[in-house]
Amino acid sequence: MTTYVNTIKTKPFDGQKPGTSGLRKKVTVFQQPHYLENFVQSIFDALGGVAGKALVLGGDGRYHNRQAVQVILKMAAASGAAKVIVGQGGILSTPAASCVIRKYQTFGGIILSASHNPGGPDGDFGIKYNIDNGGPAPEKITDAIYACTLSITEYQIADAADHDIDTVGSGELAGMTVEVIDSVADYAELMQELFDFAAIRRWFAAGHRMRFDGLSAVSGPYATHILEGLLGAPAGTVVNGVPLEDFGGHHPDPNPAHATELIDCMNAADAPDFGAASDGDADRNMIVGRNLVVTPSDSLAIIAANATLVPGYARGVAGVARSMPTSCAVDRVAKALGIPCFETPTGWKFFGNLLDAGLATLCGEESYGTGSDHVREKDGVWAVLFWLNLLAATNKSVTQLVEAHWAQFGRNYYSRHDYEGIDTDAANGLMAALREKIKTLIGTTLAGKTVQLADDFAYDDPVDGSHSGKQGVRVVFADGSRVVYRLSGTGTEGATLRVYLERFEADPARHALDTQLALADLIALSHELAGIKQHTGRETPTVVT
Repeated sequence: MTTYVNTIKTKPFDGQKPGTSGLRKKVTVFQQPHYLENFVQSIFDALGGVAGKALVLGGDGRYHNRQAVQVILKMAAASGAAKVIVGQGGILSTPAASCVIRKYQTFGGIILSASHNPGGPDGDFGIKYNIDNGGPAPEKITDAIYACTLSITEYQIADAADHDIDTVGSGELAGMTVEVIDSVADYAELMQELFDFAAIRRWFAAGHRMRFDGLSAVSGPYATHILEGLLGAPAGTVVNGVPLEDFGGHHPDPNPAHATELIDCMNAADAPDFGAASDGDADRNMIVGRNLVVTPSDSLAIIAANATLVPGYARGVAGVARSMPTSCAVDRVAKALGIPCFETPTGWKFFGNLLDAGLATLCGEESYGTGSDHVREKDGVWAVLFWLNLLAATNKSVTQLVEAHWAQFGRNYYSRHDYEGIDTDAANGLMAALREKIKTLIGTTLAGKTVQLADDFAYDDPVDGSHSGKQGVRVVFADGSRVVYRLSGTGTEGATLRVYLERFEADPARHALDTQLALADLIALSHELAGIKQHTGRETPTVVT
């Protein structure tokens, strides 16, 4: 059939400003005529066009993923792209997409995901652009994309039949090459280069058991192929391993509040040795031992402290990086190792320059994201394999590894309290009032604690000098305790206020306290300081992790 390019007249939509990880809205918003097309054309226009370029395309398989893939393929063809590499069935986990961009040295890639947000017809959908290093587009590009969405008047799309994205192989769409690849193969190959698969196979062969909960999201095929296929874990080790458009009703956020099946399993009398879960697009992870959930902050610190036990990191760690709200546990490891520790705003894009420049090897965020310089995204399955490698190399349990770490470095009691779906104006009012209040806090005493630092965190990138302001209000006390407030950029309804609480405890005799009890004074202080009830009407958080 003869194909040609249609130029479609359109008008801007309000609110197409990318957040922390791209544009996320309700599925019904993306289903509006021209909505997705406007944003995709704005990506192409902000990049100066994609004529003659190669791109990667895939997503987490949530509702509307397959339809969006077809639209983007036709728009890429109309814009003159030379080639698009697509994951089979339109599936590519976010870290796998980063891996593929880097391996095949493409111009960049479009990832369709709302990560840990709920899926289904009434759920969320998302889209973001990753640059040629495999990482999320920096703010200068996302700002340019947004500017294009405000002035767009037309977009181009090829008049062509849908492409077969279920059969691996190379084909053509409107003169553009479409290469459908095995969604897992390239990623699995990279993991084998990093980890001691032989040692992990021996660990499983010795009778150790684990449970990996894919939450009916995209990590399932990756975990099944690697854990049960390459590493010899018994069939059934991976549960909820088939990606479903609505995630099977699961909330695809790997934390104790949502991955309750896994928590119940790991708290049972016959619990496996190791538990893990990943999220909607497989970039997050939760690590669980018997009756113990490892906080993401502790996980990053333990990985950094033991990195040389893993073949891919035997050379040592050049530096570590963490988002500002993440606990300071990894800072103590970095100090002991004599390596730099960088504190960045929330958002994986802020780690990219540090990784590219060789300043950091490992990085992490408190929101269950951990990763390294192997790709430019956080990576849930990678983190699980790292822990498996540590278990195999040390012959210790998860609890033994965690308690040994606390004994050496001390314990950072840490928790995040989320207030979801609050009125946006109320949330902004709360933050504005906080910004005024912190101007006079330094040196004062709150609940018996002296305020050492109070600011609205700003970041100057040490590589390119870019400046990012208003990244969260932090109040740090003389004893090292912290309270941090910020509004999340990943939700699709109202605003989410996140309050982060941290207290350091050096005494091993006090390392077994309940986290919320250990932080009780800070929790009370955080409510009073920000006037949470007065501004939002909320007395308790929606989710505590």
